[in-house]
Amino acid sequence: MKITARNIPPRSAWALEQAGVHPLLARLFAARGVCAKDELDDGLARLLPPATLHGTREAAVLLADAIQADKRLCIVADYDCDGATACAVGLRGLRRLGARHVSYLVPDRVADGYGLTPSIAQRVADTGADVLITVDNGIASVDGVAAAKALGLAVLVTDHHLPGPELPAADVLVNPNQPCCGFESKSIAGVGVMFYVLMALRSELRERGVFELRPAAGPPQGGPAPSGGSEPREAGSVGVMPQPKLDDLLPLVALGTVADVVRLDANNRRLVAQGLRRIRAGAMPAGLSALFKAAGRNAAAATTFDFGFALGPRINAAGRLADMTLGIECLATDDAARAEELARMLDDINRERRGIEGEMREHALRVAESLFAAGQTPPAAITVFNADFHEGVVGIVASRIKDRFHRPTFVFAASGAEGKENELKGSGRSIAGFHLRDALDLVAKRHPGVLLRFGGHAMAAGCTVARERLADFQAALAEVAAEWLDAATLTRRLDTDGPLAPEYLRIDLVDTLQREVWGQGFAPPTFSEELEVLSQRLVGEKHLALKLRHHGRPVDGIWFGHTEPLPQRALLAFRLEADEWQGVRRVRLMIEGAELPVDATRQGEKA
Repeated sequence: MKITARNIPPRSAWALEQAGVHPLLARLFAARGVCAKDELDDGLARLLPPATLHGTREAAVLLADAIQADKRLCIVADYDCDGATACAVGLRGLRRLGARHVSYLVPDRVADGYGLTPSIAQRVADTGADVLITVDNGIASVDGVAAAKALGLAVLVTDHHLPGPELPAADVLVNPNQPCCGFESKSIAGVGVMFYVLMALRSELRERGVFELRPAAGPPQGGPAPSGGSEPREAGSVGVMPQPKLDDLLPLVALGTVADVVRLDANNRRLVAQGLRRIRAGAMPAGLSALFKAAGRNAAAATTFDFGFALGPRINAAGRLADMTLGIECLATDDAARAEELARMLDDINRERRGIEGEMREHALRVAESLFAAGQTPPAAITVFNADFHEGVVGIVASRIKDRFHRPTFVFAASGAEGKENELKGSGRSIAGFHLRDALDLVAKRHPGVLLRFGGHAMAAGCTVARERLADFQAALAEVAAEWLDAATLTRRLDTDGPLAPEYLRIDLVDTLQREVWGQGFAPPTFSEELEVLSQRLVGEKHLALKLRHHGRPVDGIWFGHTEPLPQRALLAFRLEADEWQGVRRVRLMIEGAELPVDATRQGEKA
């Protein structure tokens, strides 16, 4: 591992500090590309206008016409946390905007596969729906959309995934990554896309005079609520209902955005910050409150880590092992008792998922290690398959192997779908510098027939291959990886924020850091410097508990999942956390990695 320090533009850091930003935060924000304080404004008024997301206007007209004609709407969701939150946002928002008949359908991961398929379109039509709305899927569903149209359904596709060579012939497509869209936030999650559609719909309904309008009042604190860019009519306009608020959907938008690990650009950070603000104030759906309770987390001090490592996995577990309907119902209900019951069920499923994952991970690591001899460099890409693997957990296991070997990794399981016993379903995770979906596209072009289906993002993707073509896929992916990846890219590198000044090793600053929005593309603060190791011992048989010296001051440290002892001095990368013992809160260093001296490495100690 190579530990490096991010570049901190001194002018940006100075400008932020002079504008009143805490010196430590000024340094951290500058290293992440923030140049001026106004870029940190997370007010709703700073959100990108809905009109700039191509298709929102047309989607608003389609939905407004359907609502005013009392038509039946059906949402087809994906089976991950982004899809579940997008579905819940759609259900809540459409009903609030006057839709009386809104239902949803979520495919089964095993039986149906991903996205809007012709069979899913038929099931939607069988419900009596008039309009089919996809959330977090659909941009690659050419056949499914065609089938839906043939059945007489109007189709609105809302998605954020990268499109294939052919776009589906939907009535309306809303996707920032379609070729004609100039929306600046290309990394917005599926739940964010649906939220933008609802903002545009509310604006369209307001233009039609649907809402009962009151005399204008001053904007709420933090800026005006999302309006879609249109000014309200004058008081006295004819309407039939009060204009509904949509900002209380933001806690769900925040959860789905972080859980989907999309890049937290400025617009996404604002969505997440607004959601966190409401959660900390207790303004959230009953299901979110119940999930915080089930996970043992404090909603009043909610952070992005809660979304990514506590709530998100519990929602995702339903789609991996059971039925994502459980997750959607938990997020959509307003019944507190029902929400707590569903949250407990999701917690139980997540425990089962962890058990399955643990067994699969150990087996997969052994398979991966068998691909190269001890002491040799791992191959440029890793492909693992076992007939006993559970297809709902292959993505998590691929992520673990990728982290272990720092290589693009695919893990495959046998398809459990009826009639597809010869198919293998794989999930992949990548490293920086290797665009996984583009790699799959190149594999498909070079080796026609190897990939039956594929899709995804730069860092995560999925594909299906025939069992007898797995070796061909493995060789083809390794070939692309060998061409695209050089030695520098294949060397694990941990970017940090450099040394931490001793005056910042304080519990109040730990709390300050945790209140900020961190995540993919806006990395949480990680510091690095050479520290003295005063003592070390194993805890729980797989974690290293440390006593370290930081600028003459002893401080506790913990390195989870690491058992090899450290030398007396080592260059350590670490995050700050608050550790509570017997009612006393202290700073603890969470070790993220170590760059050891050459002599220590030769003695067999591993970073």
